Amino acid sequence: MSLTATVPFSTLIREASHQQHTEAENSSFMSDMLGGRLGVAAFRAYTEQLWFLYRALEGTADRLAGDPVAGPFVKPELFRTAALERDLDHLHDGADWRATLRPLPATETYAARVMEVARDWPGGYVAHHYTRYLGDLSGGQIIRGTAEKTWGFARKGDGVRFYVFDAIANPAAFKREYRALLDALPADGPERLRIVDECKRAFALNTALFGDLGEAVTRPRG
Repeated sequence: MSLTATVPFSTLIREASHQQHTEAENSSFMSDMLGGRLGVAAFRAYTEQLWFLYRALEGTADRLAGDPVAGPFVKPELFRTAALERDLDHLHDGADWRATLRPLPATETYAARVMEVARDWPGGYVAHHYTRYLGDLSGGQIIRGTAEKTWGFARKGDGVRFYVFDAIANPAAFKREYRALLDALPADGPERLRIVDECKRAFALNTALFGDLGEAVTRPRG
């Protein structure tokens, strides 16, 4: 009997991508930002790049809402774009940041991959959905707490609203329901393994983004 037939898919996808997940979490940029070794400009730069990623994820959600594979995961209570825009208005003091903001090369590659799978492969979209949103609900809360403590943002206020899921009353219960959706995913063993591989790719794309951010925030200006 295959591993995909005996292990719940939510467990398989978590354990199989653990190494890539750890590499992303332990990137120099994230370690330095969470350790308080970078200023608020680094946090702003990170938030800016997230805006491009979530526009890719959420701008393609409507077309997948009725899909038997990806549709059950399209939940408006998760959507983050509006919260990111409110945070960026605050971080830029209301300046017209949309006119000047540009994605870093790694962000561009990452967002393009999200849009590609959203168009051609619903299972791949689920992989990216899982890596981003369950991370926001879990480790993202550590980032929020650090930002509030280090840079003085109001608790769950402007600047960190991206990490605040007002529409989800019980995050722990929501994550259990999300994992149940993964376990019930209408996909056979080979397709589930493809989704696991895409999950690993998503973490690798995230690690590449952290690399670009690390270079961008430490690069001398001139």
